[in-house]
Amino acid sequence: MGKIICALENLGGVIMNVLVTGNLGYIGPVLGKFLKDCYSNLNLTGFDTGYFSSCLTSYIFNPDTIYDFQIYGDIRTSNFDFLDGIDIVVHLAGISNDPMGNNFEKVTSQINSDSSYKFAKIAKEKGVSKFIFASSCSMYGSANSDPKKESDSLNPLTAYARSKLFMEEKLKLLSDNSFESTCLRYSTACGMSSRLRLDLVLNDFVASSISNKSIEILSDGSPWRPLIDVQDMSRSIAWAISRNSGENFLAINVGKNEWNYQVKEIANTVADVLGGVKVKINSDASPDKRSYKVDFSLYESIAKDFLPSVSIEQSAIEIYDGLKKINFSDKDFRNSSLIRLKTLNMLKESSFLTEDLYWNFP
Repeated sequence: MGKIICALENLGGVIMNVLVTGNLGYIGPVLGKFLKDCYSNLNLTGFDTGYFSSCLTSYIFNPDTIYDFQIYGDIRTSNFDFLDGIDIVVHLAGISNDPMGNNFEKVTSQINSDSSYKFAKIAKEKGVSKFIFASSCSMYGSANSDPKKESDSLNPLTAYARSKLFMEEKLKLLSDNSFESTCLRYSTACGMSSRLRLDLVLNDFVASSISNKSIEILSDGSPWRPLIDVQDMSRSIAWAISRNSGENFLAINVGKNEWNYQVKEIANTVADVLGGVKVKINSDASPDKRSYKVDFSLYESIAKDFLPSVSIEQSAIEIYDGLKKINFSDKDFRNSSLIRLKTLNMLKESSFLTEDLYWNFP
């Protein structure tokens, strides 16, 4: 990845104490570097349960050294004393996709909803001034052909999407002049990270291109997905840190209007960029009900210095280069630790995690 350009000031040299939850996941390594590049007056603390801490895909660099402090803990059981002195919270932690949410629906409710709400309340009590929540456009669910605006009705179809809606509603109630909440409704994530996930559509297609020289779409390829690179997700978090638009609570779609794609378009783009790749579409499959276009006009109007800039072509090339550096060639990668659900199941099968995903060191 090239150096990310950030348009921020150091806020008069005042030291900012920023806590990132879930920092040992997919976004955290990219975000940590981004914020350190933006600010010279930043103390950066990470809080994570460590489910995926061993899932490194960096070539020679350990991304965790970016963070000044690292705290391991379970959001369900922590007393959150580490919130003392924190100015800004970036809440990434949670069961992070539909397959995991479907397999661990109870845990998803415990972590993403109940415990996250408790965490936000305590953050407010301890004087945190800004709470930035990684939400999701998946709340729009099955939508018609019109791009969904923030004011449109929501139709969450999965436990994961419902948990995002729950937290948005609770944060709206908590927000006031002393506690500003920003809910970033993200497009589907993509792009290279030092903890790369291959259970995301673009990332999967690049991995398939390397290992099998083909992309097999299990659906009919018709569903719509907006995409956003992890670098641009990090850029939007920097915007949320700096925003001074007056609203105590803001839920906003984050992405780019031109980057709403059908799944088959994504596959064909990856194949064209990488070359020598066949695309196979299962024309007999039923369409995926999770299909939606999203309108990003509000973000484009109020975050002009922080707009997404990493195209899916660039994302695909950077994933390709990153995987090549670690000599990736696993034809069976969908059963590997680069798939988050597989990692959880492997930890359970080895008795390191209980059925409810509490650590249990045998």
